[in-house]
Amino acid sequence: MKLEDEIKQKKFKNEFQKLALNIIFTGNWLNSNSIKTFKPFGISPQQYNVLRILKGQHPDAISVNCIAERMLDKNSNASRLVDKLKIKNLVKREICEHDRRQVDIAITDKGIDLLKQMESISDLIDAKIKSSLSDDEAAQLNLFLDKIRG
Repeated sequence: MKLEDEIKQKKFKNEFQKLALNIIFTGNWLNSNSIKTFKPFGISPQQYNVLRILKGQHPDAISVNCIAERMLDKNSNASRLVDKLKIKNLVKREICEHDRRQVDIAITDKGIDLLKQMESISDLIDAKIKSSLSDDEAAQLNLFLDKIRG
């Protein structure tokens, strides 16, 4: 659906204003769909992001600061997210081998199992995008978005 129809606005200051609003609207749309998708699994999109980061490091553990640097949402409180995931036994804390004052975080087998269960669900989100864009269009859009962020 066109942005104009979604937000009931016919005129924009210029195409750049429309683009900025369209990016914000689409980001919110994706986030809203992610929240609905992840809710049955008892985790948020930010917690999912933490689990994916840790799975990428598996079997190694990484610091909370390292997790925070890799988060998609830079405003996320990585420490709080890790605490919530630890309560659910999806992550564990380990003493850092190089600096005993530092605590590193690793994904548990339960966390890996949850991500496996969620694979088909996250594939549905990808399928929605794939049904709207060709591979070339997706690559081009990725280039444009990277260019906007500089």
